[in-house]
Amino acid sequence: MKYSHEIVIELPREKVVELFNNQENAFKWMKGLDKWDHLSGNPGETGAKSKMVFKSKRGEMTIEEEITRMELPDVINFVFTSKGVKNWNDNRFDIISDNQTRWTQNNVFKFKGMVWVVSILMPKAFKKQSLANMHDFKSFAEGAEKS
Repeated sequence: MKYSHEIVIELPREKVVELFNNQENAFKWMKGLDKWDHLSGNPGETGAKSKMVFKSKRGEMTIEEEITRMELPDVINFVFTSKGVKNWNDNRFDIISDNQTRWTQNNVFKFKGMVWVVSILMPKAFKKQSLANMHDFKSFAEGAEKS
């Protein structure tokens, strides 16, 4: 499955990237993020790997993250891997104006096992979740600037 989303954040690109690239901020906008442990590589650089643990009413989910391309302020790419799912995630940050940034996110998903069945029955759920995460970051970032 492949899809893209984009949103406009009412902040300069420099500020958007600074907020996005700060791991501690993720706990403020990624719903359910409970732990984030560094596994290998230099944190915040291409090749770095981490383990993220999310908790929800449905239980706990562990996701491994690998930074595959770090060329900020323009691009940061990840590969996220969890049970039955692999997600290549390409994020681009473009200047629209002095106080506006376009965040474009391209996703490619590969599924195995029962998750493959879910992806066939409910493909919109993945797209909806990605867009919700982007809007959660936008709300956090724009709110953080006002604080």
